[in-house]
Amino acid sequence: MALEVKTFGDPVLKTRAAKVKEFDDALLRLTEDMLVTMHEREGVGLAANQVGRLRRVLVAAVEEDEYVVVNPVIEASSKETEVLAEGCLSIPGIQVEVERPVAVTITGQDAAGEDLRLEAEGLLARVFQHEVDHLDGVLILDRTDRESRKAALREWRERLLAQNA
Repeated sequence: MALEVKTFGDPVLKTRAAKVKEFDDALLRLTEDMLVTMHEREGVGLAANQVGRLRRVLVAAVEEDEYVVVNPVIEASSKETEVLAEGCLSIPGIQVEVERPVAVTITGQDAAGEDLRLEAEGLLARVFQHEVDHLDGVLILDRTDRESRKAALREWRERLLAQNA
């Protein structure tokens, strides 16, 4: 079942998610619903607080591979970085330039509580970093330069005004 995606301005997006301690049917259902929601919105990643759940859970899909990571931790990052435009399902229609390491190693658990260790590069590394940021209450607007942030917020306000007109 698709879940409601919270949008910019909702305080849940700026709140750090809590570590998951129980690996139960409710967690499995949440991860399945998050994958459905992400695919329906044509996203490549989704963090639990984006759907109003303050739990450290992320899902991602790059090419044909899907990932569910519970209690993710970025253990290592490459020294090499890259600046690319990023969008966000919680700030639809807005893209800003974000500098991130091109490769990361992420650890955590799967939905059953089994330990995971994933090495990612390129788009998948960027998605993992973006979603871990969400779980820490950090948005792409917090990761860009001041001018880009101001322009994105101006565009966001204009979109909201147009919707409500």
